[in-house]
Amino acid sequence: MRILSDTRYDFLGLRRRTYVFSAVVVGIGVVALAVFGLNYGVDFTGGTLVQLQFQQSTDAGAVRAALGDLGADADISQYGSDAEFLVRMPSFEQAGQNVTERLDGLMDAAYGADVGSVVRVEAVGPKVGSELQLRALLAILLSFVVTLVYLAFRFEMRFGVAAVVATVHDILVTLGLLALLRMEVSLATVAAVLTIIGYSLNDTIIVFDRIRENFGKGGRRADYKALVNRSINEVLPRTVITSGTTLVALLSLAMLGGEIIRPFALILILGVIVGTYSSIFVASPALLEIEDRWKRKQGGVAGSDSRNAKSPATPPAAARSQAS
Repeated sequence: MRILSDTRYDFLGLRRRTYVFSAVVVGIGVVALAVFGLNYGVDFTGGTLVQLQFQQSTDAGAVRAALGDLGADADISQYGSDAEFLVRMPSFEQAGQNVTERLDGLMDAAYGADVGSVVRVEAVGPKVGSELQLRALLAILLSFVVTLVYLAFRFEMRFGVAAVVATVHDILVTLGLLALLRMEVSLATVAAVLTIIGYSLNDTIIVFDRIRENFGKGGRRADYKALVNRSINEVLPRTVITSGTTLVALLSLAMLGGEIIRPFALILILGVIVGTYSSIFVASPALLEIEDRWKRKQGGVAGSDSRNAKSPATPPAAARSQAS
């Protein structure tokens, strides 16, 4: 069964509108980052994260009261059901080595024996947290450099620049949404962002590979915009099927994977949608703009659009006969 076969959509004809749409979305994300910033988790700020589970429903106020002085500076939030809570304590030293025993004792005293238990404890020192922030930033920057070098080596530099433009677009949209929704940024979040970069690049490379292939079939003599449009339409079935099946798997993970997996899955869902969009409406138009600017710089024929507008019309047959 083939879907979307022999399509002839004019994707690049929509690029002015998609420029505006992308600029608005990226602008909202940048403003959200500037106003709210990223909600760094214990992995990056240092401190102690404790997950508590009770056999009965309770509320954050009761949990804070049960923890006494230990919960005075803690951020206590519901985690999934009303019987599970996350306790974020800013001080790593305050938790000490026996935090599990201390919390168990406090909950037993407040709720009774074996009513609540410590499910998970994660403690990160502030120095380790700042080092992880730096390494995460370096990992993302390094991925850009490697991408540019790889695409410049395999294709041409203009392909690499267009791919990096699309990837920066995807990261800004993702980070903007994280800031807007106040989602916690953890090591899993960094892994999700790096996965998004890989997915987006993979989708973009497939489109670019088809463009290069069509160039080799005499496409250099054809209109560049038409060639890019044809290349996108030729790989459209593969793009839709791959993105669709990936989204089905990620949606299942988000709905059935539990509270720990859900944020990771939600970020990946956003990344797949944004990556698919950017490979068609950001990377390919960016390549067309670079091609047009390069031709104008070389002093040759102007861009593809203007080239079409300036093409001399074929004189009608009657006019040709009178002239002869």
